[in-house]
Amino acid sequence: MPPSDGDSLGPVLQWATERLAEPLTVDDLARRARMSPRTFHRRVREAHGTTPLRWLLQQRVARAQTLLESTDLPVELVGERSGLGTSANLRRHFTRTVGVSPSDYRRAFRRSDA
Repeated sequence: MPPSDGDSLGPVLQWATERLAEPLTVDDLARRARMSPRTFHRRVREAHGTTPLRWLLQQRVARAQTLLESTDLPVELVGERSGLGTSANLRRHFTRTVGVSPSDYRRAFRRSDA
C-alpha cells in the first residue's frame, strides 16, 4: 500500500494501485484527487520524490514482481495484469527498473525459495 502523506494523496494512490491493470493517466489521478494535473504532479513529487508517471511505473513493476513470485502466469499475462501491457513492454520496463529480465527474476526468486 502506498504511504499516505497525511492529505488527499493516500486515497487516490491506493485507488490507483487497485487499478494498475487499467489505463491510468495523470489527468485521471489528478481528477480523482480533485486537483489540477500540475498541482497533483507537484504534490506527488513532494510526497514521494518522483513524478506521478514514474510512481505509477514503479507500482506496476512491483505488481509484476509479485505476480512473477507468486504465480506461474506467462509473461504476457503478467504484463497485462500489472498494467505494463505487452510482454515486450514488461521486459523493457522490468529490466530497466529491476536490473534483470522477468524470466531471470522468476528463476532467481524460485531458486532462493528452494
